[in-house]
Amino acid sequence: MKRHWRNWSHDDEGEGLPDSDSDTRSSRRFSLTRLMAIFLFSLFLFSLIFLLPHPPIQSASTAKTLHQFKQTQQGNVADSVELHKDKLLGGLIADGFDEQSCLSRYHSVTYSKGLSGNPSSYLISRLRKYEALHKECGPYTESYNKTVKDLRSGHVSESPACKYVVWISYSGLGNRILTLASVFLYALLTDRVLLVDPGVDMVDLFCEPLPHVSWFLPPDFPLNSQFPSFDQKSDQCYGKMLKNKSATNSVVPSFVYLHLAHDYDDQDKLFFCDDDQAFLQKVPWLVVRTDNYFAPSLFLMPSFEKQLSDLFPNKETVFHFLGRYLFHPTNKVWGLVSRYYQAYLADVDERVGIQIRVFDTRTGPFQHVLDQILACTLKENLLPDVNQKGDIVNSPGKPKSKAVLMTSLSYGYFEKVRDMFWEHPTVTGEVVGIYQPSHEGYQQTEKKMHNQKAWAEIYLLSLMDMLVTSSWSTFGYVAQGLGGLKPWILYKPENGTAPDPPCQRAMSMEPCFHAPPFYDCKAKRGTDTGALVPHVRHCEDMSWGLKLVDSNSWQ
Repeated sequence: MKRHWRNWSHDDEGEGLPDSDSDTRSSRRFSLTRLMAIFLFSLFLFSLIFLLPHPPIQSASTAKTLHQFKQTQQGNVADSVELHKDKLLGGLIADGFDEQSCLSRYHSVTYSKGLSGNPSSYLISRLRKYEALHKECGPYTESYNKTVKDLRSGHVSESPACKYVVWISYSGLGNRILTLASVFLYALLTDRVLLVDPGVDMVDLFCEPLPHVSWFLPPDFPLNSQFPSFDQKSDQCYGKMLKNKSATNSVVPSFVYLHLAHDYDDQDKLFFCDDDQAFLQKVPWLVVRTDNYFAPSLFLMPSFEKQLSDLFPNKETVFHFLGRYLFHPTNKVWGLVSRYYQAYLADVDERVGIQIRVFDTRTGPFQHVLDQILACTLKENLLPDVNQKGDIVNSPGKPKSKAVLMTSLSYGYFEKVRDMFWEHPTVTGEVVGIYQPSHEGYQQTEKKMHNQKAWAEIYLLSLMDMLVTSSWSTFGYVAQGLGGLKPWILYKPENGTAPDPPCQRAMSMEPCFHAPPFYDCKAKRGTDTGALVPHVRHCEDMSWGLKLVDSNSWQ
């Protein structure tokens, strides 16, 4: 076979049969071209998928999951808003406080104790207006310094921009809380700034209620040293000024002392007349000593009628709203409250409070008081009866649990009730635990720890679902008011025997004004002030006392 070979010249160099070098170069050119094409195509796909706008492609399950997530997120936001609203008690409390400095202010709602009803929008706006006034006129502001200068001189140079009412710390803890709420209400009605005498322990009991400003009197206030000596014989006492006819419109004193304690006389009581308020409104400084919850009598004054109606459409919520606004336990006291609640009261189905105050000089406990307590709680189905003959009562499922919080200066009533429910089963199968935080023996008004425990016990009682209180006791009044509870009131025993019936349900949650005036300011004669308007009635536990009721629900 003949073979034909092609001859390659120099002109044909590089175009002959491929050798190893030319083959490699050709392969590289092809690889680079292919890689470039793949890169450009990938870039094109990336742009389509990630950069250009396009409708999402979702499976049915994915769409459902995303929808549920969105609803959950919206629900969480709504719950957060609602929780914040609850912390502020529907707007009653201002926002912006340092939460750690007073834990009770915002944490009370965690014990399921919101408000009983909603505060009016007018009350909320007036509280914000008052806070602004207090900030403008509070201690060491320009207006305060000017009025203090006039106070030191004893002369009023001109009508002051700010006027004040000073509350003197006086009497027991329950009285102090009730009277401070009364004086604050008067300050709201008259556009005055309330300043509080700290006394021996007010700072240890209560947080500051106002944002960014103090309500306590400064230690260098010029009248501080005179507070103990103020009485009805003082020249600056309004009642004495009326007797001496020295209260005239021509001369406005720099301050007036208002004696509104239980022993006040007919002249002192003219404080509750509009004509006298017209004079007092001109006085820069009013200094008040009282042990009375006098709010009911303010509702009988025509000059305050419209304001009070707008502030409190439901008249029985006065102390409830003002008390929850003003009185927040300090962290020391809140520790006593929260630890006890969590240890003994948290994990039960129902909580019952029994507040016992015995006005008897003899040494207790007394059998007739114990009999009365048991008769009331059993008759009103607050506590179950016990089976004296049985050893155990079998009930299907988990038995209902009930915690009973008792407060008393004596330990004896607690021991008797505790032993009764320990030694015998209940006829209903309920499990009943009886608890009492302290037993101080006697009231120790000036002792700091005694009052801290008392304030903690008042607050614990306010957290109960149902409440039994003792007649005439301001301790019980405060608890029922803060808790928004209508208690069963134990009648005051007479002649060492248990009353029959033993107790009565209160017509409202409001405290009782123990020493009201019985005077018609317009007619200038005596009258029954408990029969003038539907929303001011005589108290259940004190026939001559006055209390506010909701006229729409009172029977």
